[in-house]
Amino acid sequence: MTPPSANLRSIATEVVTLLGTGRQTSPFSTRDQDFGLAEAYGVTRLVRELREQRGECMVGRKIGFTNRTIWPQYNVYAPIWGYMYDRTVFDLDALTEGYPIDGLPEPRIEPEILFHLAKAPMPGMSESDLLGCIDWIAHGFELVQSLFPGWKFAPADTIAAFGLHGAYVMGPRHMIGQQPEAWLKALSTFETELHCNGTPVARGHASDVLGGPLSALKHLNDLLAQDTINPPLAAGEIVTTGTLTSAMPVARGERWSTTLSGLDLSGISVSLI
Repeated sequence: MTPPSANLRSIATEVVTLLGTGRQTSPFSTRDQDFGLAEAYGVTRLVRELREQRGECMVGRKIGFTNRTIWPQYNVYAPIWGYMYDRTVFDLDALTEGYPIDGLPEPRIEPEILFHLAKAPMPGMSESDLLGCIDWIAHGFELVQSLFPGWKFAPADTIAAFGLHGAYVMGPRHMIGQQPEAWLKALSTFETELHCNGTPVARGHASDVLGGPLSALKHLNDLLAQDTINPPLAAGEIVTTGTLTSAMPVARGERWSTTLSGLDLSGISVSLI
């Protein structure tokens, strides 16, 4: 493995320094025209090292830009991924007063489906095979952030900046149980509606997410099989599969909720403080 350049280490240090401050910076791609996807995933590895040195523990991955309906809005036309940590993932039941968003620059909210891997998936697995690696599923909200003003960036910038991950608020866990076929169908056909303070603001369909959340997981598994820098998915990891609707800007004092139809999961709600 080629040692990371001083420039990549500098970028990793910069984004970790900005973490939790609410401050922003200029896109790295505007400073260096050669800063591409390979370099960005090199930063991902270095950022993980720095965060683990601070005492954080990696617990899984987030997949971003899996919803094809939002690609033109951000000028990003392929999914990306980033790590999630024990200090960024929260059980909804534990947030008795809500989730504080002060440290997130230009935060937005995304309703998502999350999987827990009981077994490590093998390269090339189908959606059905991947479902066999999952023991439970949850519905949650990802709070995404932009370290770059106005949500203006290149794909490589988003990868380097934590995959835009700020936090994940996870609803109840549901065991897959003995009916995988029913889950396989439902996970490609269900619908969701996103509400702010009781008012519907966005709708989404499972198929918008690369054909369904399991297809998003397959994309990540295949992508990591080609990654010479970052490790493949492992047993025990959680993977959230990308927003089911447009990512909506949020503000303190709002209460966000979802309804789901066609999937054996309940809607959730969270207050932002």
